[in-house]
Amino acid sequence: MEFLDPKLEAYVVGFSDQEPELLAELNRETHLKITLPRMLAGHLQGRVLSMLTHMIKPKRVLEVGTYTGYSALCFGEGLAEDGHIHTIDINEELAWIQDKYFEKAGLQSKVTRHIGNALDIIPSLDEEWDIVFLDADKENYMNYYNQVIDGLKPGAYIIADNVLWSGKILDELEKMDEETSALYNYSKMVTEDSRVQNVLFPIRDGLQIARKL
Repeated sequence: MEFLDPKLEAYVVGFSDQEPELLAELNRETHLKITLPRMLAGHLQGRVLSMLTHMIKPKRVLEVGTYTGYSALCFGEGLAEDGHIHTIDINEELAWIQDKYFEKAGLQSKVTRHIGNALDIIPSLDEEWDIVFLDADKENYMNYYNQVIDGLKPGAYIIADNVLWSGKILDELEKMDEETSALYNYSKMVTEDSRVQNVLFPIRDGLQIARKL
């Protein structure tokens, strides 16, 4: 998932903001206690999400894929004073660590957790999103995008994580597995969508950022 030379990666991180103490604590606990800790956004990507959120100052954030709550905490850093985050995850077993760190960050009143199928939950949320962050099952990225895109106001953002998929996105199309193919088709769809401005950033495992025109 890391595409930079380790020395260059260390240089980039060294000349970026430090990982906040609370996020570093969550990072460590995730690696110690939770399976698949590579799913964590991590230091560099977290600082990118924080920077974007400070720039946008969103009132409403929709996150599809909570994991241990790291990226939600990053979004919380630049949230508008009256802002709120809705985060969805299928796995209820991680609620304890999410709640622990949302409370430590003082965000418990600004984050609503939803447990279940995001395809069912998203239509039930009557909100006008400023940021939508996709970081869940890759096969449904296109479905999540299509659920929200028409309702987004101009200037709203859809950010999709893992679009480089550890480099497997460069496999021949006919040799791609289901997840890789889904990510390729997602990026192709977004690139061809005249309703958005789109850039794919090679940050960590790839962040594709689409801005509604």
